[in-house]
Amino acid sequence: MAGRGTGPDFVEALARGLDVLTCFDATHREMSLADIAAATDLARPTARRLLLTLEELGYVRARSGTYALTPQVLRLGTAYTSSLGLWEMARPHLEALVAKTGESSSMSQLDGSDIVYVARVAVPKIIALRVDIGTRFPAVTTSQGKVLLAALDAEERSRVLAEPTRSGLPAPEYDAGALEDELRTVRARGWALADEELARGIRSVAVPVRDGEGAVRAAMNVTVHAAETSVETLTGEYLPLLMQAASQVAADWALWLSRPQVEIR
Repeated sequence: MAGRGTGPDFVEALARGLDVLTCFDATHREMSLADIAAATDLARPTARRLLLTLEELGYVRARSGTYALTPQVLRLGTAYTSSLGLWEMARPHLEALVAKTGESSSMSQLDGSDIVYVARVAVPKIIALRVDIGTRFPAVTTSQGKVLLAALDAEERSRVLAEPTRSGLPAPEYDAGALEDELRTVRARGWALADEELARGIRSVAVPVRDGEGAVRAAMNVTVHAAETSVETLTGEYLPLLMQAASQVAADWALWLSRPQVEIR
């Protein structure tokens, strides 16, 4: 794959790094060093150096001898994700939800101990923190993060929570036992609440978004200003609408993932 450039300004190292990123796909979500070296036609020492660099930059995560992409790669193609794929499928449902509630709604995925926003429809309200696609927050302080953490097994959750936040915010303080109790409740009832935990005035409820096999791949929320909207209104009126929207996104996503793959030559 690498070495195909012919121009005088072609950067071989950059091409090899992109080859490593693009060798992952829906059927190769996790790959060993040997698999990556074979897929990219690179020597193993070269592939290893590239993977270590990408890991340090946050684009790749190493786990139990294999490597996987992280949501950080979304930053390489925000314009693309804004017009295709998960964002394109989620947008009409997020927009419909926002029209019904009058409140902002977002979708996030887990990256280490942080959540990363991958879709968002906002209303013009003043909140304490700016949120855009690609924004990161510590997972334990957010409703979406709690949903995503609750979907992990205990071993994976411990590993994830041991990673330092890359959100730029102070590392959150929390009681591990109390968090585990809360996550058990989240798993049992199917939704999570964060009441002014991320910042004063920010209250949100979140639910999981599942793929065609039932695995939790993302979380979706409704965020309100705590001074304007009570917990009772958030969970009693907005939560059922959020659950319906998330199930619609999941259905569209499952259909998209099951589409026939056509290779154009």
